[in-house]
Amino acid sequence: MLMNTPRLMERMKREGMDAIVATAPENVTYTSGFWAMSQWIRRGPQAYVLTPAEGRGEQAVVASTGTLDLLADQEVPIKDVRRYGFFAIESDICVDHDERDQRVSRMLDEEDCGDAVNALVSAIRDRGLDNACIGVDEMGIIPQYLDKLAVALPRATIKRAAETFRHARAVKTAEEVVRLRGSARVAELSIDAALAVAKEGATERELAYAFHAKTIAEGGTPVLGVICTGPRSALSSGQPTDRKLVRGDVIRFDVGGRHGHYRADISRIAVLGEASDKVKAYHRAIRAGLMHAYDLIKPGVRTADVFNKVVETVRKEGIPHYRRNHVGHGIGLDGYDAPNITPGSGEVFERGMCICVETPYYEMGFAGLQVEDMLHVTADGIESLMSTSSELRIL
Repeated sequence: MLMNTPRLMERMKREGMDAIVATAPENVTYTSGFWAMSQWIRRGPQAYVLTPAEGRGEQAVVASTGTLDLLADQEVPIKDVRRYGFFAIESDICVDHDERDQRVSRMLDEEDCGDAVNALVSAIRDRGLDNACIGVDEMGIIPQYLDKLAVALPRATIKRAAETFRHARAVKTAEEVVRLRGSARVAELSIDAALAVAKEGATERELAYAFHAKTIAEGGTPVLGVICTGPRSALSSGQPTDRKLVRGDVIRFDVGGRHGHYRADISRIAVLGEASDKVKAYHRAIRAGLMHAYDLIKPGVRTADVFNKVVETVRKEGIPHYRRNHVGHGIGLDGYDAPNITPGSGEVFERGMCICVETPYYEMGFAGLQVEDMLHVTADGIESLMSTSSELRIL
């Protein structure tokens, strides 16, 4: 189970919502397990999940006809599927179809609702919610569709609900923690694969090929691949080029793909040959900040307090001018779930959160240094989701 149902229901009750509609791809997958490919890979395609409050009816999925095969192939457990839009799918009546194809056929036999809003409205009305308070995740629905929904349901109260989903997703279920641990492990194995080809003359692009190939081989999907060397490692969002490695180069990884739809985001530093005294001293300082966060984080602690103490530690340990806008964030279906570990955040850590803690340092003309671990907040502290150390690696 991905969705933290009790937490979502409690937040809906607090906000007076009788139902909530997921529209962003992360929230659709979160509430149903449905990964609608077109919605994830380009802007515009619509897929929704209607989740009523307790006692107000069962969930419903709104999906385009062209994605019905994914609903069947992924064995999405929600039975009420409202399809919309024409898509040609033929069927050979002379063969015996398996259960997946039979389910697709059953969904094709259902009425075409025309468009996503009509499909959603039909599900809402069938549950007697057309005069209810309905939360709609504003991040995935086309603006004109949101307007059309309000016109179609004149007696309903429509509330924005992206923040409601963000709150629910902040505390992970056991299944989510398992998936995040798996995604972290794939990223670590992929870094090892990239470092295995790191030698004088190897290019950043060759390291990236090795990294992403390993991610795919381990069942993951590439997403984030900042792999830069030498002075280019100071480019915070730098992408691999044909620059060749030379001895003494810093290799910075800020990387992570998806595994089971869940993101990884980790950082490691290696040096080809002997590291300079400055690299060793600065890496030691940023790692001290990361490791201090391990000691600080527990349920009830303010994220802003952790930010301040981590930055202070890095300064005391060797980078007196160290500055950051954040030292971490939540991780889940999205690379930046709640909470934010920033100086102005009012959030607190809660048991069950999964977070990334990071202490990057970028200095143009020198290098970029970064350590980042994925952690799970437990009842009395944290549990690392990592299998490898954030120590400086000398190749």
